[in-house]
Amino acid sequence: MGNTKHEKTFVDFDKPYEQNLIGLSGIIWFGVGLFLLIVITFGLMWVLLARMEENAKDTIDKKSPVSLSEREKLPPEPRLQAAPGFGVDGPNGPINLELKAPQAEYRELHKQWEDLWANGQKDPKTNTVIALPIEEAKKKLLEENPKARGAADAQKALDEAGSFVSYSSAGRTRTDKRR
Repeated sequence: MGNTKHEKTFVDFDKPYEQNLIGLSGIIWFGVGLFLLIVITFGLMWVLLARMEENAKDTIDKKSPVSLSEREKLPPEPRLQAAPGFGVDGPNGPINLELKAPQAEYRELHKQWEDLWANGQKDPKTNTVIALPIEEAKKKLLEENPKARGAADAQKALDEAGSFVSYSSAGRTRTDKRR
């Protein structure tokens, strides 16, 4: 068995250990390539950083088109009285009611309603009357002299007002009466 033919390998079967063949040139080329790759990446990142800083200086004063306004940053309605932005919209802009009594909202709205009832309302753009004061509206209605309904028409209107469309009629007719 001394003359056995082996394929050409790096393994020497006559030695009791494996020979350690290290390709030093491959390791050196890999190291040089890795170093070059790191240097190139570092240079590209440096250029990118300089470009981004340049761009940031140009846009530092410009407002982003997707940034939220102060009104949009507020939490959705209804807000707690102590929450930022709590208030009502008045005729001259928003009225801030933060940290005021819970009744402050009703009181402010009631003032606005009383002013509307007493003076009416005009459109600020066209200056046309949108809502008449109550007394003027009553006079105008009485000037038109509306006709009262007859007994049959009045009873029919009363019946229609007291009935509603139910599910049992599949939405076709008024079948149920309000109690």
